[in-house]
Amino acid sequence: MIEVLLIRPGCTTFDEEGRIKGSLDIPLSRLGVQQAEALADSLKEIKLDCLYVAPSESAQASAKLICEFNFCRNKTLDCLSNLDHGLWQGKLVSEVKRLQPKVYRQFQESPEDVCPPEGETIEQAVERVETAIHKLIRKYNGGRVGLVVPQPMASIVRFVLLGGSLGDLWKCELDFGNFETLHIEPVPSSSLFARV
Repeated sequence: MIEVLLIRPGCTTFDEEGRIKGSLDIPLSRLGVQQAEALADSLKEIKLDCLYVAPSESAQASAKLICEFNFCRNKTLDCLSNLDHGLWQGKLVSEVKRLQPKVYRQFQESPEDVCPPEGETIEQAVERVETAIHKLIRKYNGGRVGLVVPQPMASIVRFVLLGGSLGDLWKCELDFGNFETLHIEPVPSSSLFARV
């Protein structure tokens, strides 16, 4: 079994304003720094074999603080970059809801069926993280790794690890500065791991 700590970095000003950051590289806000410091403090007693980090500035800054407390190795994985929301990036979630209510609702109920204008589909995002996640599962069997990934990519990574439903990706945009522990059991089959 491998223990995966799925860590959401501290918030940015876009998060606080209810803006869609997508793949835009936004630094931590003042509150985000406080959240990252609290995260680092809460993780200092948990020994990590390695910390894998999305390339975004908020994830990198959060990981730096975690590593200072945890003394673990860290590595940036480009495939963990956030979902590209295309022309929605920078817009308020409420603006998309008002101007495109049908698409907003569809993204809420079945996000896998929606592609933001000039953006990336959920399927494309799943494909780019799946291989890396499978490699980590095999490499660290019996160990513990952390993944610092902003929302909504964190929800997509969780989906790749555990299956089930993606949930409301609009709501998850408000989820930052916390972590959850997932227990994944590798299995010798074509699926590479079992969801526990």
